[in-house]
Amino acid sequence: MQIFLLSEANNRDRACVHASCVSVEQRGVLIIGASGAGKSELALQLMAYGADLVADDRVILQMHDEQIVASAVPHIRNLIEARYIGLLRAEAKEPVPIDYVVDLDQSEPQRLPEQFTVQVLRQTVPLLRGAGVPNLAAALMQLLKNGRVNPEWPNT
Repeated sequence: MQIFLLSEANNRDRACVHASCVSVEQRGVLIIGASGAGKSELALQLMAYGADLVADDRVILQMHDEQIVASAVPHIRNLIEARYIGLLRAEAKEPVPIDYVVDLDQSEPQRLPEQFTVQVLRQTVPLLRGAGVPNLAAALMQLLKNGRVNPEWPNT
């Protein structure tokens, strides 16, 4: 199976991408970034807060009823890498719709950023720039559980 970067998987109905994915209450977050950027580390932190593993290292993305659904590659399903410890067993949940993409290669300069999107297969998905964000795992858990407020701040 050919592995794509997320940017190479546009306008496809199915692709295997180099990423990690976890879910909270059936809301999925796809974690992307260069090798060594911390994808598995962030997934492990989210799992420590109660997220479920979907896939680590390679994620199968496919269109299903106008949604992007993520699942694990069969031969590495139920495994996650803990750098300097080894491969750990974890019960993978799947399939899960993708609600957010976190890019660990991009930093967010704004304290209260605008919402950005990225194309994943044939859909657009909210993009979060995660490089260097303090408390990223905790903030993502809160986001996945309760969402984000996006109105204009009132002038007071």
